Amino acid sequence: MQIAMLAADFTPGEADALRRAMAAWKRRGGLSPFHKRLVGRMVEKGYPLEYAERIFKQIEGFGEYGFPESHAAGFALLAYISSWIKRHHPDAFLCGLLNAWPMGFYAPAQLVRDAREHGVEVREVDVTVSGWESALEEKGEGPSSSELQLALGPLGQGAPLRPVRLGLNRISGMAEEVALRIVAARAEAPFASVEDLARRARLDAKAMAALAGADALHGLTGHRHQAAWAVAGIDTRPTEMLRKTRTGEEAVLLAPPSAAETTLADYRSLGLTLKRHPLSLLRGKLAEYRVETAERLRSFPHGRLARASGLVTHRQRPETAKGTVFVTLEDETGAVNVIVWPRVAEQQRKPLLGATLLTVYGQWQRQGEGDGAVMHLLAARMIDHTPLLQGLVSRSRDFR
Repeated sequence: MQIAMLAADFTPGEADALRRAMAAWKRRGGLSPFHKRLVGRMVEKGYPLEYAERIFKQIEGFGEYGFPESHAAGFALLAYISSWIKRHHPDAFLCGLLNAWPMGFYAPAQLVRDAREHGVEVREVDVTVSGWESALEEKGEGPSSSELQLALGPLGQGAPLRPVRLGLNRISGMAEEVALRIVAARAEAPFASVEDLARRARLDAKAMAALAGADALHGLTGHRHQAAWAVAGIDTRPTEMLRKTRTGEEAVLLAPPSAAETTLADYRSLGLTLKRHPLSLLRGKLAEYRVETAERLRSFPHGRLARASGLVTHRQRPETAKGTVFVTLEDETGAVNVIVWPRVAEQQRKPLLGATLLTVYGQWQRQGEGDGAVMHLLAARMIDHTPLLQGLVSRSRDFR
C-alpha cells in the first residue's frame, strides 16, 4: 500500500482496494485492473517502464503468499501468548477459556481435567458463592459478590495459583438474567434456605430444579437428593401465610446419591465432573476386556499390542488425511490418541461414529522418549461399550 501511494500516487482508498485484491486475486482475477494504473502512474512520475513492471510483478508475487503469511504470523503470536499464559498462569487460562466457551477445540470437561493435572484447584458450582462466569478465588473462603469478576492482576511469572470457582453459566438451562438475580440477592444478605433463595431471587421451579440437578444447592441443603426433595416442596409464589404454615415441618432425610449417580448427574447438568470419572467406576468391568489405562499405555514400547477404553472427546476427519479418522479417548488417568485408517473406518463405521464409550484394540506406536514422545494407538478393532455407561445407575433412583 505504501509503494502504491508513494510511487504511483494511489489514494488511501485505492491502496486498500489493491490490498484486498491481493488477498483474493486468484478468486477474482483482481490484480490485473491495477496493472495499467500502477505502472502507468509510475512511468508518469519518471520511473523506467522496466522498473515499474518489476515492481508490479513483485506485488503480484507477494499476493500469492502474503495473505496466508500474515495469518500465520497472527496465529503464531496468539499461540505464543496463549502458551505463555497456560504455562505460568494455568488458573487464569482455564478461567478465560471457560468464560469464552464455546470456543476452541476442547470441551469444558477436558479443559478442567488438564488444568487439574497442572495443579489448578477447581471448585464446584455453588449458589452461595458462584457468579455467572467462572472466577478466580483465594485459597481460603469464597469471594464476596463484588469479587466475582475475573481479575487477572499482574501476570508475574511464578505467581501462586488461585482456585477456579465454576460459574452458574456451567449449569444446563440456566439463563444469565436468572443467575444475575441470584448474585444481586446474595449481595444483600446470605441465603438462609432454598425457600429464601427462591423468594428473594424470584426463581421459578425450572431454575430451582436446574440448581438442584447441578448440585449447586449443597451449601444450603446438602447432597443432590436432599436438594431435589427440598426444591420439590417449594411454592415459587409464596405468601406470608404459606411461609408461616411451613414453620416447624419435620425435615425428610434421604440417602445420598451413589458415586455413579453423582458423576452422571454432573455430566448431564454441567458437562463435566470434579468427582470420580465414569471410567473409574467401570474399571472392574473393563478389566474383563483387558484394557489398559492411558497412564499405563504411556509406558508401552513401540509395536506392542494394546487395548484402551475411554469416552470419545473428539473425532476428526481432515480433508487432507484422505479418509483417516483421528479419535481422542479419555479415561480417569488421561487421554489416548487413536488413528483409524480409511479401510478400518469404513469397515467399523458404526462403533467409530456412534460410540460415546469406545474400546479400541490395536498396535501402540511411539516415536521418541520422555516428554517429547509422540504416542498413539493404531486401531484394528473397535467396540461400542456405551451401554456400560447406561448401566451405572438404576433409573429408579433418578431424582431429576
